[in-house]
Amino acid sequence: MDLNTITEVVRQPSDRPGEDWHQGDAWLAGGTWLYSAEQPDLHRLIDLTALRWEPLVPTDDGLEISATCTIRDLHAFACPVDWTAGILLRASCEAFLSSFKVWNAATVGGNICMSLPAGPMITLTVALEARYELWAPDGSVRVVDALDFVTGEHRNILAPGEILRRVTVPAHALRRRTAHRRFSLTRLGRSTVFLIGTQRPGGTDLLLTVTAGTTRPVRIAFDTMPDARTLRQRIDDLPAGIWFADPNGTPGHRHHLTQHFAEEIRRELLAGDLA
Repeated sequence: MDLNTITEVVRQPSDRPGEDWHQGDAWLAGGTWLYSAEQPDLHRLIDLTALRWEPLVPTDDGLEISATCTIRDLHAFACPVDWTAGILLRASCEAFLSSFKVWNAATVGGNICMSLPAGPMITLTVALEARYELWAPDGSVRVVDALDFVTGEHRNILAPGEILRRVTVPAHALRRRTAHRRFSLTRLGRSTVFLIGTQRPGGTDLLLTVTAGTTRPVRIAFDTMPDARTLRQRIDDLPAGIWFADPNGTPGHRHHLTQHFAEEIRRELLAGDLA
């Protein structure tokens, strides 16, 4: 779509791009959503891809993912063999409602900052206990838990002009055992629910992340594997207003699917403990 209110594109922002921010600006990375709808309040775009942030940086402490890392690059990333949870990177990329053409442009940071319930990069990073590094226009930096970033449908904690710089996934989370379930009305459709369960190697804990069916990510933690009744009760105890409604599913439908898939995840991880 032509954005006919845009009068300027900043192609070479400073290394601290917040210094360039003014009211009516928008950050531009992949632009796959930005160019898909009218943006009448915008007058200038600041191109973050010109900063050439390294997409993926594996370290001894884990994995750093730049906000401008494309979905294509994340999908193609080869994890170290001991990062057993690395399978979730590909699975989450494949949960996108998009073609390979979109993968070539869409970014991890863009999907997170859109803060839609079905955003698979949100699911991935919350499940892997990631932290987000946020840059403010005044040069200050803050780091927040991925779980606390999205506050509701299309809502997050970003202040005006603040930018997501990188996502850091800790190594211990990448070494956890995993099980995941996703449901959509069509094979390549938007997620109705997307759940990920993780567990320490050799442990009996359960960390369950619930997304897509809820307006914000939900993390349910158990020190030891719960029985089916306890798990069901924890899901039932979630606030009624947290369940999302759109043409892909009613709140009741999503609640039911979450109960069903959570139990499948519990059994899968439990069977691994007994193997």
